[in-house]
Amino acid sequence: MLKDMTNGSETRHIITFALPMFIGNIFQQLYNMVDSIVVGRYIGKNALAAVGTSSPIVFFLIAMVMGLSMGASVIISQLYGAGDSKNLKRAVSTAYIFLLAGGIIITLIGLLFSRSLLRLLQTPEEIFKDALAYLNIILGGLIFTFAYNAISAILRGLGDSKTPLYFLIITSLLNVVLDIWFVSSLGMGVEGAAWATVISQAVSVILCLIYIYTKVEILRILPKDIVFDKELFSKSVKLGIPSSIQQTVVSVSMMALQGLVNSYGSVTMAAYAAAARIDSIAMMPIMNLGLASTTFTAQNIGAGKLDRVKRGYKRSLIIVAVCCIITSIIILSFGPNLISIFIDVKETEVIRQGNDYITVVSFFYILMGIMFVTNGVIRGSGDMVASMISTMTSLGIRIISAYVLSSIDTIGYRGIWWSLPIGWFIGMTIAILRYRSGKWIEKRVVKKPVEEPA
Repeated sequence: MLKDMTNGSETRHIITFALPMFIGNIFQQLYNMVDSIVVGRYIGKNALAAVGTSSPIVFFLIAMVMGLSMGASVIISQLYGAGDSKNLKRAVSTAYIFLLAGGIIITLIGLLFSRSLLRLLQTPEEIFKDALAYLNIILGGLIFTFAYNAISAILRGLGDSKTPLYFLIITSLLNVVLDIWFVSSLGMGVEGAAWATVISQAVSVILCLIYIYTKVEILRILPKDIVFDKELFSKSVKLGIPSSIQQTVVSVSMMALQGLVNSYGSVTMAAYAAAARIDSIAMMPIMNLGLASTTFTAQNIGAGKLDRVKRGYKRSLIIVAVCCIITSIIILSFGPNLISIFIDVKETEVIRQGNDYITVVSFFYILMGIMFVTNGVIRGSGDMVASMISTMTSLGIRIISAYVLSSIDTIGYRGIWWSLPIGWFIGMTIAILRYRSGKWIEKRVVKKPVEEPA
């Protein structure tokens, strides 16, 4: 169901839009989490480390194309807010064509360089074979990841965050069943976990396509509707390149950190793999509120309702603060128990190091929350460059801090954990300064007169 956010309660729109995305992203995280839990429990810490070290590579390969899809999503959202149905359908067709081509190209590149990328991350020999096997299967199914994420982004741009959630729940449960069956019952090892993920993602794409072609006329692209609009593509790329660079920098930083983690051996790798999964779940409310802020801002900017954008931003900050406090309390109360979900309780050193990670970062989620929501508003107006600068600077500081702090003998691997809040603080500061300047308002793509508040 498409959602018009240009009228009604700002708080209600933001929460009801973000909540399905939050639940959906939890289930999306289950794809990799279930792989990690099953291989960690049924095979051991080396298998858990193998799956964990593959994730940054996958994210790196999809980052650029999915970053460009953000530009298309903002265009589509602003066109929808402005009521321009003609150009909206042309924008959707253009996005489909580009993302399909991009998905195929990235898949081929990934398969060609997977071995070299694992070597680049200093993957230990004892887990290299499993890591390569898992990675190649996941890369072979990347086209399904692209397709699902692209369709979901377009639906979110139109205000529908619930439909992708329903399909994701179904396929996540399928992934759980297949993971346990392939790994535990059939003894397929890490390859079984990878195949379970790919099959489940393929099913999610099939369900999305069935829904679009039976329920959403504006997204239904028939042969006669296929068009590649160069002007809309150019606008999407112009908006998307900063986001694409941002996503790529994020992925490169993840790989750099993974390489640093790998240098400490399989115990720290397993601890990082488990803790990072928990951290990713903990960050979901924050990330989804950022995405909700982007769509809310884009629709209202398109409708010329700047006053609603500013009120929505304030409401989002309050909501994200509450979410961060609740999340931090949960992690601080149950840290070791959460880590032990992924690994046998006998692996005490893995659990201890993993708990160190989530304990450190949980105190500072509020910094990231403010950064994500503020960047979400700025991005929704079309000011992608400012959002990119905030994120890239945050990540750059994080990488530098991680290498500097971890080189101090008394700090060691803990320096990697402390680098996160340091980076968040810098990124938050840059985002707030940009918002307060008001220059982001001038970047809107759909130039509808701004309504004056009553």
